Amino acid sequence: MRYLLILLLLVSLQAKEKIFVVERENSALAVIQDGKLKKEIANMHNCNHAVVKFIENDGYMITRDGYLIKFDPNSEKKLKEVKASKSAIGFTLAKDFVAVANYANKTVEIFDRELHLLQTIDTGSRNVGIKIYKDYLVFAAMDSDEIWVMKKESKVTFDRFGVPHKKVRFKKYKVIQDAGQMPFDAMINQNLYVVGFFNSPFVGVLDLDTLSYKQVPLKLEKKTIVLKVPHFGFWSIMKDKFFIPAVGDNKVFVFDKDFHYIKTIEVEGNPVFTSLSPDRKYLAVTFSGKKFPIVQIVDTKSLQVIKRFDFGGMVLHVRWSKEKPLLYVSNNGDSKVIALDTNSWREVWQVGVPKPSGIFTYYY
Repeated sequence: MRYLLILLLLVSLQAKEKIFVVERENSALAVIQDGKLKKEIANMHNCNHAVVKFIENDGYMITRDGYLIKFDPNSEKKLKEVKASKSAIGFTLAKDFVAVANYANKTVEIFDRELHLLQTIDTGSRNVGIKIYKDYLVFAAMDSDEIWVMKKESKVTFDRFGVPHKKVRFKKYKVIQDAGQMPFDAMINQNLYVVGFFNSPFVGVLDLDTLSYKQVPLKLEKKTIVLKVPHFGFWSIMKDKFFIPAVGDNKVFVFDKDFHYIKTIEVEGNPVFTSLSPDRKYLAVTFSGKKFPIVQIVDTKSLQVIKRFDFGGMVLHVRWSKEKPLLYVSNNGDSKVIALDTNSWREVWQVGVPKPSGIFTYYY
């Protein structure tokens, strides 16, 4: 009986997974559970390049037309929305605020978790690569080639009853000028903020403890037309390696944790996503242009391509499951989401979703 109780406790502690998939042309968010389409959350505005993130039991989504939406991932209901800008590209979450990086308004907007506006930061630029480190909010200004470091401060206000309320505020702390030409995305690993550029043959590395900045050269041999911007994100980082997709070149660069060059992995097309499996054994690489249907799998130990899949449509996103040995593939061209078993590399299931793009997993 004792062992049975322990087993039941362990099972109850295991997280369950829901998959939220952006319907790119349908203003909706699909919900997949146990390999089946469970629900579609409607009225989610322009989902072209929409991004979803979770914190605690809250879900948030930023849309291309600048709406910041809060939803309940458990009940799968939309709760609230605000218009953050005319066009937004990314956001980041903390326990006491939500920060939105805008394109059209050339601002960064700070909201509380209930979507009340706390602060507008005028940057005079489109803003990308927004991240959090300790009390810092960091982002890149695409039009001025700068990296902004903002420091969080608390502002106390009093309501009409004299009750104090602490509100988050940010103050400009450091600006790295001439960081590189046209930053487009960034990733963060511990204290290192790593930013990529459209028109510079290097990545920028900002140490957020010392605020020292350096440029790390990339061995780019050829340039092609970039149809889809490479994305960095948290999924390109291991404890001892960084994987960086090249801009306009058929390569993924590998660096160690101190940004010493290790190797260049030759891949089939212009990489967009370099997505690491939870066990850090594999790297899934997706592409743009003629190679949209292709996904390649890299062994992170040998740094060799070991698998190639042609899905025949247009793959816009992939996501590894943390619950099961599965890789989820968003096939926009064929309007379906596919799950691959990462032990056998065979298809386990597919679910019809109208024009899917981003895949986001929630654990409860």
